[in-house]
Amino acid sequence: MKFRVERDVLAEAVTWTARTLPTRPPAPVLAGVLLDADASGVLDLASFDYEVSARAQVPADVSEPGRALVSGRLLAEISRALPNKPVDVVLEGSKITMTCGASRFTLLTMPVEDYPALPSMPETSGSVSGDDLTHAVAQVSVAASRDDTLPLLTGVRVEIEGEKVTLLATDRYRLALKELTWKPAWPDISTVALVRARTLSDVAKSLGASGDVDVALSTGQGVDLIGFEAGGRRTTSLLVDGDYPPVRRLFPDETPIQAVVATQPLIDAAKRVALVAERNTAIRLSFTDGQVVLDAGQGDDAQASEALEAKLEGEEISVAFNPQFLLDGLGALGADFVRFGFTHPNKPVEFTGQDSLDGVARSDYRYLLVPIRFAS
Repeated sequence: MKFRVERDVLAEAVTWTARTLPTRPPAPVLAGVLLDADASGVLDLASFDYEVSARAQVPADVSEPGRALVSGRLLAEISRALPNKPVDVVLEGSKITMTCGASRFTLLTMPVEDYPALPSMPETSGSVSGDDLTHAVAQVSVAASRDDTLPLLTGVRVEIEGEKVTLLATDRYRLALKELTWKPAWPDISTVALVRARTLSDVAKSLGASGDVDVALSTGQGVDLIGFEAGGRRTTSLLVDGDYPPVRRLFPDETPIQAVVATQPLIDAAKRVALVAERNTAIRLSFTDGQVVLDAGQGDDAQASEALEAKLEGEEISVAFNPQFLLDGLGALGADFVRFGFTHPNKPVEFTGQDSLDGVARSDYRYLLVPIRFAS
């Protein structure tokens, strides 16, 4: 194997391909990136850990086709550190030599024959705007669980009905729902998939800037797999196995008490008041006619309070939230104003965004947060 490639092209492709490599792989070869130089002038880079695969194709001047498996993290670090000149890569026996200007590196290879076969990309199910996907995933993934002992809740439920895609995530304390449109491969498509939130976030960030993203789903065919492709890069992931809880019914049918507050001032005030909130303690929001008062801290401890303008419909109400969960929901709205929908001080509170104090609440994104009982 012998090829020449531009340094920036190589560094970007290797970094993207190696980003999901496990830190403690079950087998040494799974820490590698597979390099496949084709006589047609294409360098194919791939990684796979039996759950997530990544593949990138870049142009290269290939003198001798061939394949080699090398440490992905080391290759990425070296590629980023090379001077801004063309990189010559040569496979000689069990080593590859990288030469870039006056820099020269030699890396040991691993046996290519021990590397597992990469999963095939399923048939494309549709495509979605990369910007829309990035925004939607960021809004929903904040509510996914980070606790790997509950793998079902570390996923984002993807519901597809024709041109509408709905994303859902919950960690039992909050629930996020986002609706967006896409271009389905066939108009009557109807399917559901549970995708790891970490994988979905990584895909949205890395492929979202490449224009439209093709989405491929393979369910009910022995291996449940989802694939994403854009800009010469593709990644696949096994779906999370299990029945997701029926969380949609948690959203209230109606909220007799509603309050509207400017989002950014509320975020700023919550951050200030939270400075005196000890670990696992709450911020209380007390809504009265014309204002909301935020306060935290009790007794002989440090205390803080701040008042903001608010519009209240219904009776006065006080509710307490985990400060970080509150800030996550407010930050995900992407709206100038937040509308709180209450049914009871101890019942989950619905957050929706709107463009003005007297505007109409948006329906495409909803965030539900369970309040904390505030000690009197």
